[in-house]
Amino acid sequence: MNTPNRYGAQSVDGLDRSAQTRRGRVLYWFVWRLFFAAIKVLFRLRVVGKQNLPDGPFILCGVHRSFLDTPIIGMVTSRRMRFMGKESLWKSRLLGGFLSVMGGFPVERGSADRTALRAAEDVLALGEPLVMFPEGTRQVGPRLLREQVLDGPSFVAARSGIPLVPVGIGGSTRALPLGSVLPRPRKVVAVIGAPIYPPPRGEGRVPRRVVADLSDRLFEDLSGLYIQARVLAGDEPAPNL
Repeated sequence: MNTPNRYGAQSVDGLDRSAQTRRGRVLYWFVWRLFFAAIKVLFRLRVVGKQNLPDGPFILCGVHRSFLDTPIIGMVTSRRMRFMGKESLWKSRLLGGFLSVMGGFPVERGSADRTALRAAEDVLALGEPLVMFPEGTRQVGPRLLREQVLDGPSFVAARSGIPLVPVGIGGSTRALPLGSVLPRPRKVVAVIGAPIYPPPRGEGRVPRRVVADLSDRLFEDLSGLYIQARVLAGDEPAPNL
């Protein structure tokens, strides 16, 4: 049975990753607007394609080239986005409470991928959107590589019936390059693509081919959106038509 934890949220399998309390919603509303104002001023953030965000739960899949991508992708909507975090961060009551309110939920570092994916499914079952970076970690380069797009988001989407929403992010690499500590004022653009809906799930395990097909579609859409975002952010010239 799920019971309220010390932050006022419900606990799922002993982890704090549930819907917000009223106090949590007020705190999130306040902090989100502070972050949005700061990012808007520092990076002149422009979000294209907000109409593509579904009303219900979805998996937001962004290109990952900079530490800034995480806060940037959290600004594309005022809805609370959910993020996986190291379980050790929740050892501090104050920090853990803040992270929970802001959408974080703990996953044991070094645990099996299956455990993390089940945690993601739990969050989506609560009706909230979830952020998953398909490349897993920060990559480099102006183009995506198919072999670096992992199947985790597609697997969760296929099992849960939740759509993938691709997001290209341009300008974040110039704003906070790899190895830099302090961000630089640069224009950042996030371009949200159309949702990618998984096929209806039958009984039994999700076929490997279904997951691979979803990852192929996600790679293709992300590749185009990343180029579009880079052009809009001034990272590269517009292609000749």
